[in-house]
Amino acid sequence: MPNVAAAFRLLVTAMLAALLLACGSTPAPVTGPTSPGYYRVQPGDTLYRIARNHRQSVSDLTRWNQLADAADIRVGQLLRVTPPGTGSSSSGTTTPRPPTTPAVTPTPRPPATLPSLQWPADGALLYRFDGQRNKGIGIAASAGAPVKAAATGKVVYTGSGIRNYGLLLIIKHDNGLLTTYAHNRKLLVKEGQQVAAGQPVAEAGSTGADRVKVHFEVRQNSQAIDPLRLLPER
Repeated sequence: MPNVAAAFRLLVTAMLAALLLACGSTPAPVTGPTSPGYYRVQPGDTLYRIARNHRQSVSDLTRWNQLADAADIRVGQLLRVTPPGTGSSSSGTTTPRPPTTPAVTPTPRPPATLPSLQWPADGALLYRFDGQRNKGIGIAASAGAPVKAAATGKVVYTGSGIRNYGLLLIIKHDNGLLTTYAHNRKLLVKEGQQVAAGQPVAEAGSTGADRVKVHFEVRQNSQAIDPLRLLPER
């Protein structure tokens, strides 16, 4: 599925950050010098959250900070949160460049065992994961067909704010795993709701797509995984 990797990664980062924080003790805030118009990334922050809190768009923050990957922000990093040439005051002076302070890198967690998943839809395979153009798989479906949770988990995102994904649903599972279900015509669950494996969570549609289908992605600790590795053969 073309041109969706960066948009999805930033959303996945938001979900994973919340999960990692929930699995351990609460990290202490990162402090240090900042410049007007800049924000220092704190533990649990995501580009989506920072953009929302500063009333900016994710695409603007990505462009202003020259981020090659919108998901690649680090605790302690300084990000521009106002347009270039502006600051926190109305003096009209250009905002100074952020001070060069070393970023704080969180301690990596060991890889977790991946669970087996259920197929989210019953249709034929339209395209496969390739790690670059397609970060997931496409499953044929008829309009209104049930889209089912691939495993037990918690709904952490519902909406259509991610370009090229249409009406989107993301579920968080154990072991740092996230599954996403795109192009739905209707969602049957809400954010924060617990769902069971095989439970209908949406109706298949064609929002943000050229045909009715289910675009299904799997991520663990921000890394895209081939869903076919975790799904039973059929």
